[in-house]
Amino acid sequence: MDKVIFFDIDGTLLDTTHFAKTARTEAIKAMIENGLPVEADEGYEILMEIVNEKGSNYEKHFDLLTKKICGKENPLLVAFGTITYHNIKFSLLQPFSKTLPVLIYLKNKGYRLGVISNGRTHKQWEKLVRLNIHGFFEEVITSQEVDSEKPNKKIFEEALRRMDCEAKNSIMIGNKIDMDIIGAINSKIQPILVNSGLNDADKKEILEKFDIEIIDDIGELIDIL
Repeated sequence: MDKVIFFDIDGTLLDTTHFAKTARTEAIKAMIENGLPVEADEGYEILMEIVNEKGSNYEKHFDLLTKKICGKENPLLVAFGTITYHNIKFSLLQPFSKTLPVLIYLKNKGYRLGVISNGRTHKQWEKLVRLNIHGFFEEVITSQEVDSEKPNKKIFEEALRRMDCEAKNSIMIGNKIDMDIIGAINSKIQPILVNSGLNDADKKEILEKFDIEIIDDIGELIDIL
């Protein structure tokens, strides 16, 4: 049976380390320049409280921000914040340097590729399309579609079903232990942890607890696979 490899997106295929903070900071500045009555640091702090409360996939962060600061929603300021955020975010969005070579290598070796990602479907597809790597993947399974987020087994089981493969013939590659790795292990899928940012001591602890591969760069997949 064909071997299937599932990828997470953010922090696994794409370098998203700093873009969200930069985009939010610039969005606050744009809103202040157009009349939002708050200091930049305080505005960012309030915005992050909203993001932490509602989740990063909530679509009305800036609406709530203006309501908290101004007493009511301000559509004009929301527009300035939203447009600036998306312009900055997508200008900074980029794949890791080895992402494309790895995807080409895996395709040439006959692996079938899919995505399992927490997030809104159109947003996750937009990232892949903007970077022109969408064509590598047969299926993109999102938590919005399945109504279940990693590490819940439901989203992994749906991915296996849609790719018509068995867990024993599949691999999950992601950068989050609590989401990607635990979810894969609970679903009997072989996990590979990448771009985790763990120090050597933490890696040793993880390896003692779980039988998994840990790599620091996605390019190492070429040697492993």
